[in-house]
Amino acid sequence: MKIEIWSDFVCPFCYIGKRKLENALETFSHRNEVTLEFKSYELDPESEAMPNETIHEHLSNKKGMSLDQAKQMNKNVGKQAEQVGLTYRFDTMQHTNTFDAHRLAKYAEKQGKGRDMAERLMHAYFTESKLISDYPTLAELAADVDLNKQDVLGMLESNEYTKHVREDESQAREIGVQGVPFFVFNEKYALSGAQPQEVFEEVLNQIWEEEQKESKLKSLNPTSAKTTYCTDEGCESE
Repeated sequence: MKIEIWSDFVCPFCYIGKRKLENALETFSHRNEVTLEFKSYELDPESEAMPNETIHEHLSNKKGMSLDQAKQMNKNVGKQAEQVGLTYRFDTMQHTNTFDAHRLAKYAEKQGKGRDMAERLMHAYFTESKLISDYPTLAELAADVDLNKQDVLGMLESNEYTKHVREDESQAREIGVQGVPFFVFNEKYALSGAQPQEVFEEVLNQIWEEEQKESKLKSLNPTSAKTTYCTDEGCESE
């Protein structure tokens, strides 16, 4: 089973949704036959690389609410994160542009480290308050998942993997993604939002069962047709 996940590294519900899916996979009997692919999605592509406001101020300005309301909203999200074992430090988060982080994730995917890199970037942003638009910081995070720091810096200083990020974003528009996280199973079943773990468990089992039924071939041989075939016991002609 292939699961594609459109998400952004500064999206609080993307990290929560990711963890809920992972927890559901732990209970899924066919989890070793599941592959995860993280797709690029920028929630705020116009964001500056260097933060000029706190995360509370950013939410307050974006939503047109008071600073106290923004802080309370972030606190509520933090409580949801805690329920799946995540720690969100909103007071020190550095909201930033994520385009280069997505390029790094694409590079890591090419090296077989896509899933590890996605986790490292999200943990760095939400828990460690790292600036994930800063090239040296990104290189350090890449080194944490056993990627070569100098190779990563060289990639970041080029335009490599720009096309890959843009292709993901274009695909998201084509299939109607309007918010993240957004999950696509086997390229034909969609699920949006950080759903409860039980929902993911139900979806995984339902899709697996349906796919197994559909994988059974239906014979197209007319009843009147003569058949020639071979088995391990020899060849027959009817």
